[in-house]
Amino acid sequence: MKFKTVLATLSISSALLLGACGNGDGSSAGGANGSSDGLSGSVSIDGSSTVFPIMEAVSEEYAMEQPDVKAPVGVSGTGGGFEKFINGETDISNASRPIKEDEIKKLEEAGIEYTEFEIAYDGLSVIVNKENDFVDNLTVEELQKMWLESGNVKTWADVREGWPEEEIKFFSPGTDSGTYDYWNEVILEDEQIRRDATLSEDDNVLVQGVTGDKNSIGYFGFAYYIENKDNLKVVPVVNSKGEAVTPDHETIMTGEYEPLSRPMYFYVRNDSLQEKEQVRDYVQFALENAGTLAEEVGYISLKEEEYKEALTKLDEVTK
Repeated sequence: MKFKTVLATLSISSALLLGACGNGDGSSAGGANGSSDGLSGSVSIDGSSTVFPIMEAVSEEYAMEQPDVKAPVGVSGTGGGFEKFINGETDISNASRPIKEDEIKKLEEAGIEYTEFEIAYDGLSVIVNKENDFVDNLTVEELQKMWLESGNVKTWADVREGWPEEEIKFFSPGTDSGTYDYWNEVILEDEQIRRDATLSEDDNVLVQGVTGDKNSIGYFGFAYYIENKDNLKVVPVVNSKGEAVTPDHETIMTGEYEPLSRPMYFYVRNDSLQEKEQVRDYVQFALENAGTLAEEVGYISLKEEEYKEALTKLDEVTK
């Protein structure tokens, strides 16, 4: 599902007055728009479906400033995105979890140096069908029991006494997803997810699955819940203080919605930053605008000083 942003209006008359400038390699100054600041070439981006709405918004806005730079955003999942990053197929890899040790090792073996940037916060949201009128909250222990193969849960009555004896249908992000990895870490504790769960790298498949069955449950990023909140019911999760907390802007930002609040990332090849002017410019644009755009598409921005620190990091890599 596409997430639209408010695009700035360009002045055609101003664009016609700008002179052409270029370096001949199609990768930096000298775009066909004729601007002295114009860039051309491409920025190759892939990875997390959770981070996708933010980076799609960044690319849409960036296209208005640099129309000759192509920056489409692919969705291979966090793990799939890192595979392409390691193979040298992308400049930027979006991730809804930190890079893993084995991925770091493979990048080292490939001779690829990179820089990590946080871009926004997400609250991984547990959702049930809109018609579900009995689930008012779930504990981490109940979620674990429900989602583990060893939990022996088939009906809602197996989860909590008094709930109906209706068979539950489960919908989860696929194993290439950083959202799955995070869920696996904090809920499943690296044990086997139930084998009858429907897994998909496409969050919209999960939305459709839960909306289509009144006894279903699933989880995905906060923005996908916000986009579909009229058709879904979000479930408060009991935190370590014993409080049932609903994910929203404040509870995710403060970390009160735990353990399911998390930062999101993108990783950039250092050689792309240093050798491709359009990549460096794109990353700077992303960091300068990510806070506003993250909020527009349903996520939670970092603090202003965190984006400033990220821009300083960018300068250090490219100076």
